[in-house]
Amino acid sequence: MADGYLDRLNDAQRAAVTHGVAQGTAPPAAPLLVIAGAGSGKTNTLAHRVAHLIVNGADPRRILLMTFSRRASAEMARRVERICAQVLGDRAGALAGALGWTGTFHGIGARIIRAHAEQIGMDPAFSIHDREDSADLMNLVRHELGFSRTESRFPTKGTCLAIYSRVVNAEQPLADVLLKHYPWCAGWQEQLKTLFGTYVAAKQAQNVLDYDDLLLVWAQMMGDPILAAEIGGTWDHVLVDEYQDTNRLQATILLGMKPDGAGLTVVGDDAQSIYAFRAATVRNILDFPSAFPTPATVLTLERNYRSSQPILAAANAVIEQASERFTKNLWTNRASDALPRLVCVKDDSDQARYIVERVLEDREQGTMLKQQAVLFRAAHHSGSLEVELTRRNIPFVKFGGLKFLDSAHVKDVLAMLRFAENPRDRVAGFRVMQLLPAVGPTSARRVLDAMQDAPDPIAALMQVRAPARAGEGWAGFVDMMHGLRNRSAGWPSEIGLIRHWYEPHLERLHEDATTRLSDLRQLEQIAGGYPSRERFLTDLTLDPPAATSDQAGVPLLDEDYLILSTIHSAKGQEWRSVFVLNTVDGCIPSDLGTGETEEIDEERRLLYVAMTRAKDSLDLIVPQRFHIHGQHGMGDRHVYAARTRFIDPAMLSLFETRAWPIVTPEDAKRQDAAKQVRIDMAARLRDMWG
Repeated sequence: MADGYLDRLNDAQRAAVTHGVAQGTAPPAAPLLVIAGAGSGKTNTLAHRVAHLIVNGADPRRILLMTFSRRASAEMARRVERICAQVLGDRAGALAGALGWTGTFHGIGARIIRAHAEQIGMDPAFSIHDREDSADLMNLVRHELGFSRTESRFPTKGTCLAIYSRVVNAEQPLADVLLKHYPWCAGWQEQLKTLFGTYVAAKQAQNVLDYDDLLLVWAQMMGDPILAAEIGGTWDHVLVDEYQDTNRLQATILLGMKPDGAGLTVVGDDAQSIYAFRAATVRNILDFPSAFPTPATVLTLERNYRSSQPILAAANAVIEQASERFTKNLWTNRASDALPRLVCVKDDSDQARYIVERVLEDREQGTMLKQQAVLFRAAHHSGSLEVELTRRNIPFVKFGGLKFLDSAHVKDVLAMLRFAENPRDRVAGFRVMQLLPAVGPTSARRVLDAMQDAPDPIAALMQVRAPARAGEGWAGFVDMMHGLRNRSAGWPSEIGLIRHWYEPHLERLHEDATTRLSDLRQLEQIAGGYPSRERFLTDLTLDPPAATSDQAGVPLLDEDYLILSTIHSAKGQEWRSVFVLNTVDGCIPSDLGTGETEEIDEERRLLYVAMTRAKDSLDLIVPQRFHIHGQHGMGDRHVYAARTRFIDPAMLSLFETRAWPIVTPEDAKRQDAAKQVRIDMAARLRDMWG
């Protein structure tokens, strides 16, 4: 069989692609861990492995591919089809199209739970709450238990949900989570335990699952030997991307499905594990080789196709200091005389001005703004830069902002769809009813109580007494919900039905109603790509698209604009020129992450990720002082900072160190002259009264 599709791979990539796959057959192989360094062609390697399995006889319907976004899954599937087409010709489309089990952990979890709902005593018509909905439900329960009226302030709904989520995803006792991550909440342990138990009961009563449930229920199913064997036996091959970003619960799922590791391939880079704040743990990838009866094979991809050698040399030096890691040394054929720059500036204002000058300079030399990025540890670090960019009329997009589903008008429409899909979803119903001007929390709660235990909740809604002063608006709302429940308009025309009802409320609630209405039309277009309302709600909740009108000042798609991004949001991306703000202790590492060794190592990995986004040019900016975020009013609180501890003196030879602005002898003379006393102000002030 022709294997020319493998010729473009390097030796390490080819070894990973062909591991355990014999010519003409594709039996489940021993477990494989691919340590893929930054820019080493990880996605290409994983796509080739999936294609190689299919080409060699694996049933694509029995392959599970899990990535960390639905877009990544779609891109992977396209690559697999292209690779298969080189060998299989016309047959490639049908085989690659049968690769139906691709998606995120949460998306796959939702499918599995629905498919096995009867075996675990659940209703398959459950709806899925996003984080905001979950926080709202947590708040309702918190209020009903009286915790919002305690003498000393009880943790907010967001904090409560974060604690609950970490307990679930990290598989750690509540007491341990409070002690390590939320010590200021430790005195509320018993109340939080009661709150979480009541929250779970509320979800069950409403036939609702939250994000964490999609993993938790799946993991619980893996605790039953019969279900674990049945579900795990669905696939001969399980491949997982970005394994360094998984949490304990996800590792439990994988090990439960494939306890011997047969057919299991995980790909990742321990040096890019930077999501501990989401309960991800680098231990999953570090401990993977010894997790099975037969140790996993470990293959390392070290050739970098992205960055120049001087950038890699500096990045390698930074990550070499990590206390525990898989040994690798990234290398490239991309020689360059340009060292990464370590630039010392006076403060964050000078930092902003330096970056703007360098960005414009690069643009004049042919590097488009889109090919340049400014990265930072926390979103608020870019404040001074955003002001300078705006002042200089340089367009930019900042990543890490609002998501499409976080905008109020889109959430309103999705809440109506969710309420029609599952009328026992109190959070959705509570939100929708209060869109009516005469309906408040008390009226909405009364209606929801009447619907809660009715055999047909929508029939109960039609019979319930309308809230006082609701008038004709209530009748229109009930008619719309009845039509949605009966699916009379058909999918996706249901969104048009909602839009027609919602438009007058949109104009009443928002000044920019016209812009928001265009978002809803876009939502309707997106819905046309989904076969059903249930699939649309599930996929859009788990993997929302980017924001539109709620991101102020986003340029048109055909414009050129600079990229601003947190380091976390930049992972997986690359640009010709990269600037890293505030490369100082207190920012990188964050002053909140300088405790235990594992926290310091994660901060080190953050800097490594930032540095390895750069292809040709890298500037690390070191302000001597920077302002503190969160001060009141127009305060001027600032701290004096030292260069990040992750770049020690022994590494300085790997950088071009410079100060900015550069002071010429003529500038120095002018500054000295300006410093000479020109007016004896003290004498003048005394003379006023003489």
